[in-house]
Amino acid sequence: MNQTHISLTDTRNSEVAGVELGRGIREAFGGAPADAVVVFASAQHDYDKLLQALAAEAGTQTIVGSSSAGEFTNLGRGEGQVSALGIRSSDMKFAVGLGQGVSHDPAEAARQAIEGFRGRGKTQAAYRNALVMTDALAGHTDALVEELTVLTGGAYRFFGGGAGDDGRFHSTHVFAGTKAYSNAVSTLELLSDKPIGIGVAHGWQPAGPGLRVTQAEGTRLVGLNGAPAIEAIEEHAAKTGQRFDPADPLPFFLHNVLGIQSPGGYRLRVPLAVGENGAILCAAAVPEGAVVHIMKTDASSAVQAARQATEAALGALEGHKPSAAFVFDCVATRLRLGRAFEDELEACAKLLEPAGFVGCNTYGQIARAEGQFSGFHNCTAVVCVLPE
Repeated sequence: MNQTHISLTDTRNSEVAGVELGRGIREAFGGAPADAVVVFASAQHDYDKLLQALAAEAGTQTIVGSSSAGEFTNLGRGEGQVSALGIRSSDMKFAVGLGQGVSHDPAEAARQAIEGFRGRGKTQAAYRNALVMTDALAGHTDALVEELTVLTGGAYRFFGGGAGDDGRFHSTHVFAGTKAYSNAVSTLELLSDKPIGIGVAHGWQPAGPGLRVTQAEGTRLVGLNGAPAIEAIEEHAAKTGQRFDPADPLPFFLHNVLGIQSPGGYRLRVPLAVGENGAILCAAAVPEGAVVHIMKTDASSAVQAARQATEAALGALEGHKPSAAFVFDCVATRLRLGRAFEDELEACAKLLEPAGFVGCNTYGQIARAEGQFSGFHNCTAVVCVLPE
């Protein structure tokens, strides 16, 4: 049996917020300590003070999470807040992992992050999953997900995202125990006797022809079809009657992301700025030689994507009722939709009732599960549902 408690606070005093969340979790469990807590906090908080107070009140240091760029539950949403999920379970076992130095050695960071996973050896647990939160500003998230998959022999399914910092793109942190870390990845192993559902969807469609990436340097997209990348952007803006200002490109980019062709669909990348010599700076790496499309969507498609991801996650429970869920979506989605982002969250809430959810806006989303569009994504809804 899995017991869960979801909470959201707008208290700006970090220690008080931790006490409030932890006390609420412990009270919900009849005074018993939580087995694990997942928490997402605005960059306005002192993370260590928050985590230490949370651990003391909730009765556990099995805590994982990250800084975020918008926090929410089925009870509400906002910025500058903290959202948390407490779990107490007789069906699941938990372990916290931490890998450091992602920017210079993602393979070693992945090895550190799963070093304490008990499900890598002989285990009676039928289902092996892990929440993965990474400092996306450290880069290499695609490589990190691949390394995690290889190191666990493909036996684990992963879900999560890139830590945020309220849309500043300056410094992001992941949480492990009572400490916050940058240039790191944190993991929460979930060994379960019951299935855990994961669903992924984004709702974007190609708005133009395929473009070959002729030069790229990590997140810096330099050339498309042999010309500076900005030329394809400017041509698309002119053809579609949209305003594109290289000095202030984000309003255009939020509605015109890039989709990388892959066997499972289009993996999205959000352009963020225009660099030197017509290069486009993206939120995640675009591989050289890939074919990309400029993509389009609307608010109704985003809501449908959230609904699709939630339905897929619920369907993977194999008839078990949901206890609670994690929901991740991109900060770019929130910025693009504005208040309409609430419609996306409401679609998730209605499908999950009477269970609730906790989540945040991230800098990219992580999903690795059979039957789902796997890898590192932008502007994509990722939903993970825990069974009762």
